[in-house]
Order: sequence, then C-alpha cells, then structure tokens
Amino acid sequence: MKNISVVLLLAVLVLNACGSEDKNQPSDTAKEKLAAKFGLTVFEYENGIGPVKEKINVPETIDQIMARSGKEIFEAKCTQCHKLNERYTGPALGDVTKRRTPEYIMNMILNPAEMTQKHPEARKLLGLYATQMTFQNVTKEDARKILEYLRSVAN
Repeated sequence: MKNISVVLLLAVLVLNACGSEDKNQPSDTAKEKLAAKFGLTVFEYENGIGPVKEKINVPETIDQIMARSGKEIFEAKCTQCHKLNERYTGPALGDVTKRRTPEYIMNMILNPAEMTQKHPEARKLLGLYATQMTFQNVTKEDARKILEYLRSVAN
C-alpha cells in the first residue's frame, strides 16, 4: 500500500512538472484583456509600440559584423545613459535580451517617447529612473545592429 501511494505521488509530480503551460505567462485571453486595458494590441503589449510591427528574424547565431557595428553605435549614442552591468541614468542593458523581445528592444530604441507614454512596462521604467529616454536619431537598421550587440554581450 505504501509503495502504491509513493508511485501515485511521483506520477502526479511528474505530470505537473511536464505540463506544457508556463504558469508564469498569462493565457492568450488574459493577454488580450491586458492589452485592451492599455489600448494596445497583443503584439504591442508583448513587443512594444513603434515601427517594428511584426516579428523580426533573429537567428540563433550572433552576426559578429553586425554586433561590432552595433557596439560602435551603442558607444556613441547609448553609453551616456546606459551601462551593461550596472544601473546608471537608465537601466543596465547586459541582460535586456533575456527580459524583452527583440521587437520590444528595437521599438524602445526607435520610439522611446510613445513607449513611455503608452506601454505599461516602459512607463514603469520611466517612473523608476525618472528620466525620459530620448530618441538618438538612429535608423531601424542601426537599432537592429544595437540589438545584435546587446545579444552578443548578454549575460
């Protein structure tokens, strides 16, 4: 009898651990409700507001040439407010690619004012850092290079 109880308990634990649903992520319906609450589409809620309006192709392998170019742009335009591994005027960006989607990162780079006005996560950052990120006159291609650099230094 004791063995059967142990087997049943293990079976329940295994089934719970193997569930495909991520319990920390809201369901599609919950995402729709959250997005609607802020006047956003689900895509905007998950990926930010701006010129990037669909998923971008981000290969698993880092494009080293693009990353080197992105590092130059980052150093020229972003380091006045951002460091990779420490809070500065803005948040540390060393792990941003683990916290945000590529589309969100690019939209924040390309459309910071509207993001902090309308996107709930960007609004939280504005409240936390009390400094409005400014547009640095970068192109969509520049933003993609910065993203690749951030991917290359992700910690």
